[in-house]
Amino acid sequence: MPLWLQGALEFLQCAILSGLLVLGPLVAVWFGQGFADRTLDSVLQLGGQAWLLIHGVPLQLSVPVNADSPEVLTGTLTLTPLGLTLLPFFLAWRSGRRIARASYTDQLWQGLAGALGAYMIFGLVTGFAVQTEEVRISLAAAALVPPVAAGAGLVVGARREAGSWGRLIGVDSAAWIARASQHSRWAGSYVWSVVRAGSLAYLAAFGLAAAVLAVNFAMHWAEISNVYQQLKPGPVGGAVLTAAQLGMVPNLAAWTLAWVSGGGFSLGTGSTLSTLETTVGPLPALPVLGSLPTGDLSQAWMFMFVPVLAGFLAGWFFLREGENHLDDWLSLRFRARWFTLSASTLLLGAFIGAVAGILSLVGSWLSSGSLGIGRLVDFGPNAWLTALLLLAEVAVGAVVGYLAAPVLEHDPVLED
Repeated sequence: MPLWLQGALEFLQCAILSGLLVLGPLVAVWFGQGFADRTLDSVLQLGGQAWLLIHGVPLQLSVPVNADSPEVLTGTLTLTPLGLTLLPFFLAWRSGRRIARASYTDQLWQGLAGALGAYMIFGLVTGFAVQTEEVRISLAAAALVPPVAAGAGLVVGARREAGSWGRLIGVDSAAWIARASQHSRWAGSYVWSVVRAGSLAYLAAFGLAAAVLAVNFAMHWAEISNVYQQLKPGPVGGAVLTAAQLGMVPNLAAWTLAWVSGGGFSLGTGSTLSTLETTVGPLPALPVLGSLPTGDLSQAWMFMFVPVLAGFLAGWFFLREGENHLDDWLSLRFRARWFTLSASTLLLGAFIGAVAGILSLVGSWLSSGSLGIGRLVDFGPNAWLTALLLLAEVAVGAVVGYLAAPVLEHDPVLED
């Protein structure tokens, strides 16, 4: 079949399968009498709205204050459960590999265009079909936003199958680099190593924050179970509630990273939690919120060393890369080694910290959002303060890690 048609069919499968994975639990709750006031049609519409939400499409809410009052509360639901966003991402990743396998280098764009076009149409139709009096959806957002998450998976999958970005887009990067001057190649190698080290620092900090989150869950398991018992959701409802909370785990990990960095995060208007300050107002009855840190938090500032440890790993990684051409350049122009080493290392820490801070802004933005109603309009990290503190903490760790790395490394020549 034509490559564009194969791409379209592949992505229609992704859209349908991800939709069924979202819709299935809701239908199960309906059959279990969990939606006693809803018809099957309204449950299907709710599933379509959830499908759009996990792709990042904002839902405009209009909720009546009560049954006897014409007054309504309006707002926009934008809090995306990133764990559930991984469903279309990985389905698209599989499709990207299949499309890349079926195409030549100069034809891949046809499959990508067909896939993204089909996903846009599916999102547009879904947005039109699931609108209700309570939930309104921008058709432009329904068409343009879902292909972002799916398209990211598509590109990553195609790159995985192609084996290199050059083969994926038809550009011989090695030949292009070979035409550059030696100074340009050195500068490019330095910048690329800094970007990789900064990315490693952010991912390490995120992973360590996720570990802190897991330990916190284990320590507050009794409180979480108590909220489940008070809600009495039943077996099916409990399973769906748990699945929804698992979908929020990446968001919670990003919020934990903001907490350990000192920047903190918000759980609605008036609720701020960080290692330096904790102010909590009324919160929705969600089991996962039973794990919020309580009691004496006077020593919580020690968690701010978590990003420093991530920066230490990044500095060690950079030394292993052996691409510190800024230090080489300074050494050629200044004889004082104490100055060149100090200047290049401090700049290196600042650069690695800046990369981690920029990635932190992206992570904070993706994990933040609003539940749309009342006080629940501000959920997520304090993005700019978190990024600045993470920059400083990672920079300190990177400087220490780079300077300490020679002690941790073994010279195979000397060992022989």
